[in-house]
Amino acid sequence: MSQILFTLPRPWRRALAGFATCAALTSIVTPAQAVPSFARQTGMDCASCHIGSFGPQLTPAGMRFKIGGYTDTDGKSGKIPLSGMAIASFTRTAEDQEPEDNIKANNNLKLDEAALFFAGRITDSIGGFAEIGYDGIEKSVALGGIDFRFARAVDMGGSDATFGISVNNTPSIQDPFNTLPHWSFPYLSSPVAYGTGGAASFIGDGLAERVLGAVGYASYGNLYGELGSYGSLSPSLQNKLGHGRDYQRLSMGSNAYWRLAWMQDLKAQAFHVGVFGWSASVEPDRTVASPKDRYRDLGIDASYQLLGTREHVVTVNGAYVRERLTDMENEQSTLRETRLNASYYYQQTWGASLGHFATSGSDSAAATRGQMLQLDWTPFGKENARVPEGLSWANLRVGLQYWNYSRFEGVSSGASDHNTTYLFTWLSF
Repeated sequence: MSQILFTLPRPWRRALAGFATCAALTSIVTPAQAVPSFARQTGMDCASCHIGSFGPQLTPAGMRFKIGGYTDTDGKSGKIPLSGMAIASFTRTAEDQEPEDNIKANNNLKLDEAALFFAGRITDSIGGFAEIGYDGIEKSVALGGIDFRFARAVDMGGSDATFGISVNNTPSIQDPFNTLPHWSFPYLSSPVAYGTGGAASFIGDGLAERVLGAVGYASYGNLYGELGSYGSLSPSLQNKLGHGRDYQRLSMGSNAYWRLAWMQDLKAQAFHVGVFGWSASVEPDRTVASPKDRYRDLGIDASYQLLGTREHVVTVNGAYVRERLTDMENEQSTLRETRLNASYYYQQTWGASLGHFATSGSDSAAATRGQMLQLDWTPFGKENARVPEGLSWANLRVGLQYWNYSRFEGVSSGASDHNTTYLFTWLSF
């Protein structure tokens, strides 16, 4: 190892040494924190619900657990519904960036974020999660995503059906397929680099974690549907929750989120196809009377999983969103987002993912296009994993990403200057 470090350029040697130190620090937590709370609650391995034993990609079992309101249990009492995570990283861009507060021009070694979750079953029919997160770049604490559910399973003519209500603070956070904007590819990216560019659809960014909504949903046979509405939190409450004051406001009674999907679980493989939409009228400044901006988002999505015996797992996911904005001056513009990715995991441990992202629209400055390659290793969280003594309550992912840009915010020339290498360690406990 020392010989390898010696042959690398000096910035990389320093970064890797610091990264190793940061990774070690994220692992120093007490065994009293126990395992990630959903796994502890159900008595199942992480790989039962998550592709590659980790992260947002859900297996059919994970989808059912989410639709069922996070209430499945192994029947044993004394489970503590608390979990935590920490992400540490090293980021290098092809060309130096303009330095900012807490961000160097290049070779940034960071604690990206740390979070504490309440996540678990409350009653036989109620469960959910809520996140309190620390932003390692902004040095701030805020309430993150929340999703609390009431769900009830019934027998309808010999077919299983589930009806439920999700109360959450971000449209699409409650989606069971995790292909819609909040959870979709890329599942993780550097907080100090460029990601998928500055433009994002309203359903994908919009007023995330600044609203509160109720979404009713139903699953019957192979069909799944959702319908709900959201209202903005007051600027003072947003500020108290750590997000600062935003004076935009969703107009009550004139916004709706909906989703329809057809899914099939064939045990050795599974797939779904769906459509979704988000319609909202937004007051740009709630302190003055003014015309509203009107957003109309419409999207399609699909996923396929080749599960087999779980030794070799292949997944393909895709989503497309078309947004039409009619602003307060009655001028129209469009934005289009495409996200495609494929993953392969061997023994739910060694993974490789390749994704394509593209954003375009009537504003040429929105156009960003590129690919991301990720290689990762997840040693724990599956049956027969060789877990070091004292670490049975934790899971870990170490990964390397490379981002390649062919166009960035409307410009092709020099787009490769934004190419990014991102090395991360992600601990969940």
